[in-house]
Amino acid sequence: MQTISDAKTFWRALGMRAIGAAVVTARGSSGPAGFLALSVTHLTFDPPTMLISIGKTTSALAAVLEAKHFAINYLPVGTEELARNFGGQGPLKGTDRFVPDQWTTLATGAPILKSAVGVLDCELEETIERFETVIAIGRIAAYLQAEKVSPLVTFRGGYL
Repeated sequence: MQTISDAKTFWRALGMRAIGAAVVTARGSSGPAGFLALSVTHLTFDPPTMLISIGKTTSALAAVLEAKHFAINYLPVGTEELARNFGGQGPLKGTDRFVPDQWTTLATGAPILKSAVGVLDCELEETIERFETVIAIGRIAAYLQAEKVSPLVTFRGGYL
């Protein structure tokens, strides 16, 4: 048995979950913003809502709060570089990560990755602050689902 004593062991413990790599995006007055989300899940069916966790130091938080929307873009296999850029580990930062011909919009105006496995475009309904995190709850306004596209999966700090 191990205990969680610091951030490094916390993330190592959570790394045992195989999860779909998702980039959460919003469009604020400063342009598009986004981050690689490590906590995304459904909340309710009626109404259809999603829950995301955003670190208070994440630069995209301001865009989500200002725009009152966010999109969850599930990444396809082969987009590890994009995931690293949105995770803050790649060379591209800020709006440079949004290559114009790779993005579009749906219902809310949030950036939608054209090659995504699937997208949930959400209107922000509520936020809850807990510790160093803001929990954002969004009602699904529209969605897209690609046919025959495999998802990029994160597992133990890497990609499958």
